[in-house]
Amino acid sequence: MPPKSRFTRLDAFTKTVEDARIRTTSGGVVTIVSLFVVLFLAWGEWADYRRIVIHPELIVDKGRGERMEIHLNISFPRVPCELLTLDVMDVSGEQQHGVQHGVKKTRLRPQSEGGGEIDSTTLSLHAADESATHLDPSYCGPCYGATAPENAIKAGCCNTCDEVREAYAQASWAFGKGEGVEQCEREHYSERLDEQRHEGCRIEGGLRVNKVVGNFHIAPGRSFSNGNMHVHDLKNYWDTPIEGGHSFTHQIHSLRFGPQLPDDVHKKLVGKNQPWTNHHLNPLDGTQQETDDPNYNYMYFVKIVPTSYLPLGWQKRFDNAREDHSTNLGNFGKLNDGSLETHQYSVTSHKRSLAGGDDAAEGHQERLHSKGGIPGVFFSYDISPMKVINREERSKTFIGFLAGLCAIVGGTLTVAAAIDRGLFEGATRLKKLRGKDL
Repeated sequence: MPPKSRFTRLDAFTKTVEDARIRTTSGGVVTIVSLFVVLFLAWGEWADYRRIVIHPELIVDKGRGERMEIHLNISFPRVPCELLTLDVMDVSGEQQHGVQHGVKKTRLRPQSEGGGEIDSTTLSLHAADESATHLDPSYCGPCYGATAPENAIKAGCCNTCDEVREAYAQASWAFGKGEGVEQCEREHYSERLDEQRHEGCRIEGGLRVNKVVGNFHIAPGRSFSNGNMHVHDLKNYWDTPIEGGHSFTHQIHSLRFGPQLPDDVHKKLVGKNQPWTNHHLNPLDGTQQETDDPNYNYMYFVKIVPTSYLPLGWQKRFDNAREDHSTNLGNFGKLNDGSLETHQYSVTSHKRSLAGGDDAAEGHQERLHSKGGIPGVFFSYDISPMKVINREERSKTFIGFLAGLCAIVGGTLTVAAAIDRGLFEGATRLKKLRGKDL
């Protein structure tokens, strides 16, 4: 017999000699079942290790001097495009009157004709052959007392009806239909406007604004500032040959702040109760409001929550990812590391007639409305000081996976040994009882 080592007494796995081992049929069955159980549970542990979960965090948003994008798609079936103006204002003092960059106006057929889009060649109110390009090169149209706009085709001149209207807006003067203005009479501005009275309009596109408290609105007439007041020229809106006038019946097809969650990520989370799954759902999408009152105002109060989405492995690419404020409209917030800077929002709405009154017709006689204001659709947004971070992570670490695997093997074998021992003891006692009976 070989000499005993000093570690012999520490051996927790004592052995039996081969002659003392008993192999049974039940033991073989239990062994096979245990093997399948171990393989099944090990596969489940591997799948759980490979599973990606989204871990939400809530922090204080310490960003400064940031920008955000607003993407909108809104239809107005009872107001022509020529009368609609989109303006953006914020508490930083920045104002963008008559926003056009990144925003497209699409003329819609009257509702009686189905409301479809009008051919793109007729989207512009002024035909190319009636613009100032055919005039004498030395022609310099008058601005009728106003200062010529900076973006005029010819410096210091108002050669088109649109330039005269722009000059009037800069001077805070009402314009009307352009009666007595030779440029507008030459372009038949009044006649063409009346031809479009029954049409609708869809405004869609994107805006890039300061990430501060502000508002944007869609209202009739050219806008301008008069002192500290924001004013719209409503003469053409009120002075209409249409019976009953125009109205701000509208449908919000979509409204979001920042980029949308990529479809491939959204598909992975569909059907799972994850915090990020509601980012494809914007509360105002599909909202529809109807009114026959041309003197009506709709207001939406939006609370915006900055939100980040950090995909798995974003840290490795973070050094080369920086938010570029010069990036094209629509790509803002999508970083090179695959992360996404966007916003969730909640909203409450309010509507009222500018003539005042109450909401007795809706069962709320206690609600009283003040008189005055501008007809239109207004969106007032506020930025939350908190930020939500949704971070992709493995459900467990590799060390956790190994620990779980060891637990599966050890636990299964322990339970199998207990079952085998029970079956063996039961069979042995049963044989002894039968032997006594014989």
